[in-house]
Amino acid sequence: MTDLTKRRWLSLAGFATVAAAAGLAGCGKKEEAPPPAPAPVASAPAPKPEPLKAAWIYIGPVGDGGWSFQHDLGRKAVEAEFGDKVATTFVEKVAYGDAERVIRDLASQGNKLIFATSFGYMDPMQKVAAEFPDVKFEHATGYKTGPNMNVYDARFYHDTYVSGILAGGMTKTNTLGFVGSFPIPEVLRNINSFTLGAQSVNPKVKVRVVWIGSWFDPEKEGAAAQELINQGADVLLQNTDSTAVLQTAAKNNKFAFGWDSDMSAVAPEAHLASNIVDWGPYYKKTVAAVLDGTWQGGQRTIWGKPEGANAVIKINETIPQPIRTKAEEAAAAIKGGTFDPFTGPIVDNTGKERLAKDVKADQDWKDKVDFYVKGVEGKVPASK
Repeated sequence: MTDLTKRRWLSLAGFATVAAAAGLAGCGKKEEAPPPAPAPVASAPAPKPEPLKAAWIYIGPVGDGGWSFQHDLGRKAVEAEFGDKVATTFVEKVAYGDAERVIRDLASQGNKLIFATSFGYMDPMQKVAAEFPDVKFEHATGYKTGPNMNVYDARFYHDTYVSGILAGGMTKTNTLGFVGSFPIPEVLRNINSFTLGAQSVNPKVKVRVVWIGSWFDPEKEGAAAQELINQGADVLLQNTDSTAVLQTAAKNNKFAFGWDSDMSAVAPEAHLASNIVDWGPYYKKTVAAVLDGTWQGGQRTIWGKPEGANAVIKINETIPQPIRTKAEEAAAAIKGGTFDPFTGPIVDNTGKERLAKDVKADQDWKDKVDFYVKGVEGKVPASK
């Protein structure tokens, strides 16, 4: 073999060796495991929703044992129901003349739901509601609504009728007393229903009224109660917020009722029963609607015994059983919808027929009550 031939043979052999090595290298790459996938980056937790800020405005102190106390129990029921989904606050003892400022201040602080719990807050709330369209406003016992403002109320007269039965069965003088706040339809309905209930078991009953021009004024309430007792009243009911009427009755060995909340512990010997309204269910329903986006303005909600909002509780066991039974039967009939205290014939104390026989009053009629029924003495004062 010549040198040239040797060189060619070695060159081919070398090429084959390199090609084989390259082939082996290629096979090795295919057998390698793929590199591990990068570990997933943990996503940041979703930010916790801000709680719904809700505020309540009260006409009296929350410790008054009456109206404001009962509304504040409803606020606490909201806290218990929704936990950290809500942040509640309240302002107590807000005079009507200062209501607009307080409502506006609460809206400016970021409260998105505001409850105003007295009739005289109606116009101030309506004015502020127009300035804060993104805030939801709720007014107790009024009648004016708006795109972002609702009204809620209770049928207190359901309970005053039942209490009237108890009072009519217990009076010895046939004279009942009523301490009134303001001569508005809400209060006049209560006076009239109380009288009608009493007359259903004792036609001889007459009712005397003393107006104090305030929802919460223990001194005036006590003085009015004493005046009624001096006039012969031996059983008293009130449409005011403190325990003063019940306490005055106890001092005079007379009877009275608790109003808005359970007052049985204040003067057990004088306490015939307490007329209460449980606001918790309405407050929880409203907050839930705001949280889930179903709240709507322009609504008026009025609950009573059929909805479980009203009750006459802690009835004194010294009341004769026949009277207790009549009261219980009336309460059951009202709750079941088979009876309404304002069913005709209803005649005012001047002899004028206000509702024909067998006619049940509608809400429009009830909203316009401006008279005393037969059996209530005196004349309704002009409402300021």
